[in-house]
Parts: sequence; structure tokens; C-alpha cells
Amino acid sequence: MIRVCFVCLGNICRSPQAEGIFRHLVQEAGREGEFVIDSAGTGGWHAGEQPDPRTRSTSARRGVPLDHLAQQFTRADFARFDHVLAMDSHNFADLLALAPDHESRQKVRRLRDLDPAGTGDVPDPYYGADGFDHVFDLCEAACRGLLAELAVNR
Repeated sequence: MIRVCFVCLGNICRSPQAEGIFRHLVQEAGREGEFVIDSAGTGGWHAGEQPDPRTRSTSARRGVPLDHLAQQFTRADFARFDHVLAMDSHNFADLLALAPDHESRQKVRRLRDLDPAGTGDVPDPYYGADGFDHVFDLCEAACRGLLAELAVNR
């Protein structure tokens, strides 16, 4: 099994959307039995909550169901996952600081680094009225890149 976790700040916007998109792409590829897919936040203040209604609405409109409750990424999660994908540079730095050892730090990457057409951060749309479709597009492109990379490394 390939174990993947997407990580943002509160686990209610970007990371559950990336989780849902990647799960959808894996199912379309007929590879659902090969993966464990999850998401978490570097902070725990939204633990137990559903994704933001704007995230759920955007995903539903795009045909990607979200079935996730927010949780916080912990130091122990490094042992549970092979790939830990940060949504932005702050999440990336927080994850590296949390990592217990070199091997754990090697698992952490920025999601957009997997997008062949772009790099950088997936912006947090939480405080804006828009941007959720843009975040969906960025996550989808990077998740397609991740799936392609993992197909090559089978």
C-alpha cells in the first residue's frame, strides 16, 4: 500500500479537497486497492469538523465527493505515511520541524512541486469569498502529477 497524507493549516479547505481529488483520480485509474489516502492539518482547532461548506460545494460541483472530518497531523503520523504533502511553505516548514528524524523529513514535499506546469503554494482560500475553484484546479493538477509519479515508481 502507498500511504499518502495531504496537509494544510486547519484541514477544512485545501487538504481535504486534495484528498478527495486524489481519491477520485485513484478510483478512476482503478487503483483504489493500492492506496491509503488521508488529510490533516498542522493545527487542531477544527478537529472533528467537516470541510468548509465552500470547499464541499466546489468539490460537489466538480464531481468529487468529500467524506472527511478534520484532524491534526502528529509526529506519530510520519510512521503511518509514505508521502506527506504540504499545501504551502508554512505547512512545509511546520512539518519539517515536527518530523522526528531525517527519514521522516524526506517524506515531506510541497504538493505543487508535483504539478508539471507550476510550483509554489496552494493559496488558502478560507478568508476570501472566492478562490475555491482556483484551489481545486491547483490541487487537481498536482494530484495528477502525483499519481503519474507513483505509477512510474510501481
